[in-house]
Amino acid sequence: MLIAMPKEGSMVCQHFGHCEQFAMYDTDTKQWILVDSPGHVPGALPEFLKKQGVQVVISGGMGAKAQQLFAAEGIQVIVGVNGKLEDVIAGFLNDELVSTGEVCSEHAHAVDCHS
Repeated sequence: MLIAMPKEGSMVCQHFGHCEQFAMYDTDTKQWILVDSPGHVPGALPEFLKKQGVQVVISGGMGAKAQQLFAAEGIQVIVGVNGKLEDVIAGFLNDELVSTGEVCSEHAHAVDCHS
């Protein structure tokens, strides 16, 4: 399974669409893959990550439309998550992450991702 998280340094970025890179964790190989974001183009990231083979996206905040587009692509979304990438993956693998359903609006978290 391939899990994608927007990253800011070693942390999960709090605004999905404004990250510069995605950290992807392959649960089969236990390897990390870094992929540059193609940029914040509304509606493009769900298709981009689907083409990468992503099955789960974990993020801080994410817009409602993006969440709907991921659902349409068959990609599970877990939002409202913060912390170090390694800790978040450990929580996911231990079935400890619960999506809050947090929805960003008006780019409320854009600054958090680039601080």
